[in-house]
Amino acid sequence: MAAGTRAAAGPRSRAAMAQWRKKKGLRKRRGAASQTRSSDSEDGEFEIQAEDDARARKLGPGRPLPTFPTSECTSDVEPDTREMVRAQNKKKKKSGGFQSMGLSYPVFKGIMKKGYKVPTPIQRKTIPVIVDGKDVVAMARTGSGKTACFLLPMFERLKTRSAQSGARALILSPTRELALQTMKFTTELGKFTGLKTALILGGDKMEDQFAALHENPDVIIATPGRLVHVVVEMNLKLQSVEYVVFDEADRLFEMGFAEQLQEIIARLPGGHQTVLFSATLPKLLVEFARAGLTEPVLIRLDVDAKLNEQLKTSFFLVREDTKAAVLLYLLRNVVRPQDQTVVFVATKHHAEYLTELLTTQRVSCTHIYSALDQTARKINLARFAHGKCSALIVTDLAARGLDIPLLDNVINYSFPAKGKLFLHRVGRVARAGRSGTAYSLVAPDEVPYLLDLHLFLGRALTLARPQEEPSGSVGVDGVLGRVPQSVVDEEDSGLQSTLEQSLELRGLGRVANNAQQQYVRSRPAPSPASIKRAKELDLAGLGLHPLFSSRFEEDELQRLRLVANIRNYRSRATIFEINASSRDLSSQVMRAKRQKDHKAITRFQQGRQEGLVGPAPSRPALQEEQPEEEEEEEGENVEDVFTEVLGRKRQQPGPNRRAKRRREEAQQRDQEFYVPYRPKDFDSERGLSVGGDGGTFEQQVAGAVLDLMGDEGQNLTRGRQQLKWDRKKKRFVGQSGQEDKKKIKTESGRYISSSYKRDLYQKWKQKQKIDDRDSEEEGASDRRGPGRRGGKRGRGHGASQPPTPAGRVRSELKTKQQILKQRRRTQKLRFLQRGGLKQLSARNRRRVQELRQGAFGRGAPSKKGKMRKRM
Repeated sequence: MAAGTRAAAGPRSRAAMAQWRKKKGLRKRRGAASQTRSSDSEDGEFEIQAEDDARARKLGPGRPLPTFPTSECTSDVEPDTREMVRAQNKKKKKSGGFQSMGLSYPVFKGIMKKGYKVPTPIQRKTIPVIVDGKDVVAMARTGSGKTACFLLPMFERLKTRSAQSGARALILSPTRELALQTMKFTTELGKFTGLKTALILGGDKMEDQFAALHENPDVIIATPGRLVHVVVEMNLKLQSVEYVVFDEADRLFEMGFAEQLQEIIARLPGGHQTVLFSATLPKLLVEFARAGLTEPVLIRLDVDAKLNEQLKTSFFLVREDTKAAVLLYLLRNVVRPQDQTVVFVATKHHAEYLTELLTTQRVSCTHIYSALDQTARKINLARFAHGKCSALIVTDLAARGLDIPLLDNVINYSFPAKGKLFLHRVGRVARAGRSGTAYSLVAPDEVPYLLDLHLFLGRALTLARPQEEPSGSVGVDGVLGRVPQSVVDEEDSGLQSTLEQSLELRGLGRVANNAQQQYVRSRPAPSPASIKRAKELDLAGLGLHPLFSSRFEEDELQRLRLVANIRNYRSRATIFEINASSRDLSSQVMRAKRQKDHKAITRFQQGRQEGLVGPAPSRPALQEEQPEEEEEEEGENVEDVFTEVLGRKRQQPGPNRRAKRRREEAQQRDQEFYVPYRPKDFDSERGLSVGGDGGTFEQQVAGAVLDLMGDEGQNLTRGRQQLKWDRKKKRFVGQSGQEDKKKIKTESGRYISSSYKRDLYQKWKQKQKIDDRDSEEEGASDRRGPGRRGGKRGRGHGASQPPTPAGRVRSELKTKQQILKQRRRTQKLRFLQRGGLKQLSARNRRRVQELRQGAFGRGAPSKKGKMRKRM
């Protein structure tokens, strides 16, 4: 019986074993496939999940899975699981993607949700260094993803929302638009972290900003001026900030925010981490000493190739009064109708004038400048970003940081005076792998700035040839050329007729011309070497730009070339050949002279053409070599013409001979051991410097001035002129004492303008019925000690509540009045939603009818006057 049972169970057990082995092999294949998928750099799965699956299979279905301890129940004995996950991902991932940076899962999920797959070079360099807690100064070209470089480490450091402390991160931006863009990007990228962000901008209501800071945000994104105003009004300590970002740091430190930045930095705690980002940063970190850096790491990418490879540049030489006509032609004919264009101008008056002018010419456009109302700035920028208008006319306010999607063209109506400003302007296009075009209108007085720009970029300036063929010349990049006069005349005639019809446009044009004169006086001067080179350039013989030569027909090109040849015509006849026939002796002598010197004449003409078309730096050397060759040829000609030369004078050592000897000595120098006076990157670093043209040492020397007693009458009376009459004191007072009255001393020991303290915060608290009992409780608890409770508001409102950034204790529990107020509001809202007003009016009508039918009204018609009012 037992044997039969065993015999029957044998085949069944063998079948069960085979089925079990088949399932085990299937599980192994699934585990291998899951590990293969997790090793992909573009997938969002971590290896820790595969290990959890393997551990679950080992434990079996009946046992519970071991889980990570939450952030609320962490202890000193258990290891930090976040660090374990980061170390695990760093160790296993070799792809160089976002997984290898050791980011936590909420941050990584936000990256995948945003659609980023592979980090950019600046992100790959900076994010691991910032995550390690080091101060970083980073530079990369525009559109390379610098915003994510400081946002991802910030999310990783702050981890989750914490209502127990104040703001833990501070991001400073130079402009309001850049701060708004950073706010939007922070919300999208940190969607799964749950961090709360507050935006502090100038132009917005301070009451809303007080309320935002009362809600204990984790991140503050602000502009320096308004942040100092709010900090002084609320008496914020900022002692909980542990991560500070200076976005577009060079612009922040050169905008005149020294007083505000010093006040903000003085309120920060000692051990915070500082990060500086910009597209143009100098190599010397001494210029950012005020930022409070501690052993910073300098990361500079794209120092040599400052412009994007996908960016095409074109330079047009036009007069200042014809720039509006050329701009209108570019927007109508060169730029495609579906493309969007940003036009950079010098002043706000230019922006208003061009907006009205282009609107009358049926070109949809809008404008932005710093003095415009904040609401109007937001509306105009949103109109342009959503494609409602094709052109946005801005000042340098929008030159930095703005990322406008699908932007194709940038036009420099006013050429920038600094090279790095040109980089930021044209950096609005050709971002994130897209292509773009930058057109620049260059007036004759702006040519030295163009030469300075090419020195800063390390490029040679290419000039358009007078006889340039349209074929094969369209793709030329960075060419300076003329605009056909027919194009200028055609557009300018239409603009002049429009100006004659509109009185308002003529007024705006006069204001814009006056603003241009003031701008020319105030802009920084170009380098003396560029001014000298600009004078040496033969701009009169400049050819048409290839962009225009490729757009015209052959007949039009021939006509334009004929006009250019007539303009550049120079007669070859000398004074001896004027009104002389070919048989005259003078004309025969000149013909013989030309035949004799035809080699020298040909060489001179070729050198002149090469000097006009080739790069400008090579031209002076060419001009210096020509006199030597001419001298040798003149000597040979003299010996050939005359059979005997008597009394040839010995050449005296003049300045030309000394210059020749110096050149020969310079050529004999050993380039391996010779140390030049200036470094190779002098022009580039001078353009990147924060203070202006000179380096740091030059600025310090220029600022070191020793004032001595004047020995002339004008200098002696200068000190008396600095006094000012005080009406109240009835005497002269010094300017310094008058300035001290207008300043207040903050807790950091610095004097700031008294306009920052206007008691707006106290008025807001009275309006919102917020008293100072929380701050009194905090002070009492601090005096009694950290372990004691106290206060007037009962349980839950003592010293156990953490301090807010304003230095006050804010309770998470609502008071009785707040609960009743919320209930009444909810009941009123529910009453209105159910049609309560109609029911109330119907009930009142029925009540009035009952009164009329009763003894008081007796059915009589309604009374007038006081009786009706009483009813």
